[in-house]
Amino acid sequence: MAFSNLTLKAASLYDGWIKNADPRVDGYPLMSSPLPQTIILGTYMYFVTNLGPKIMENKKPFDLRQIMALYNFGVVGLSIYMCYEFLMSGWATGYTFRCDIVDYSRSPMALRMVRICWLYYFSKFIELLDTVFFVLRKKNAQVTFLHIFHHTIMPFTWWFGVKFAPGGLGTFHGMVNSMVHIIMYTYYGLCTLGPAFQKYLWWKKHMTTIQLIQFIIITVHIGQIYLMDNCPYQYPIFMFIIWLYGFLFLILFLHFWYHAYTKGQRLPKTMKNGISKNKAE
Repeated sequence: MAFSNLTLKAASLYDGWIKNADPRVDGYPLMSSPLPQTIILGTYMYFVTNLGPKIMENKKPFDLRQIMALYNFGVVGLSIYMCYEFLMSGWATGYTFRCDIVDYSRSPMALRMVRICWLYYFSKFIELLDTVFFVLRKKNAQVTFLHIFHHTIMPFTWWFGVKFAPGGLGTFHGMVNSMVHIIMYTYYGLCTLGPAFQKYLWWKKHMTTIQLIQFIIITVHIGQIYLMDNCPYQYPIFMFIIWLYGFLFLILFLHFWYHAYTKGQRLPKTMKNGISKNKAE
């Protein structure tokens, strides 16, 4: 009886909470409730940490260079498109880069922002293949807690952003992240093409710097909301989550930078400049 009452209370709380969701995303894949993505992400974590390594334990690593080349350059193309759509949906067409609230209307511009927010969210599931490739190539040392945390927290938190606030200043980090992914996945893609393309990878040493700049820009931009006298952003909790996420990864990359460049303590050969060498090999 007690469990039944608790279940009913939880269902009532959920119904009261979800009724405030943006009706414009009704019908979009994975947006009906958090359950579908929770199942996908749970399956992903089980496969990359348990099932996948067990399956591959007595098998030779797969040669996935061609598939990875298509995948990496495909993500580059998708990232270019998403960056363009974020710009055209607000960031280059009226947003002030300060207190930009969500436009909940059904104007063409507002609906365009809704679509690109959902696409960015969905792209995070595509990027789960990064880890799957690690497992199938028996690069299990690269399947770290930080790697899995990054790949699961982004889609999980973005579901709530798309469901309740698809637009406004909370989308800035999605646009910046898309820009960074254009550079990162271009590098990964060129690596898969073999030694003949190594001469085009001179900018590898700048990859960590680019990622540090990304987190600084995101943290500073979102931190403005705490300095504004009046910014009626509809869901300020999202601002705190974005700031916390940007600040956390800024600290982690600064930690790497300090040990790799200031103290001269290099990471193992599998890690250089904050990215995995094995990702492309």
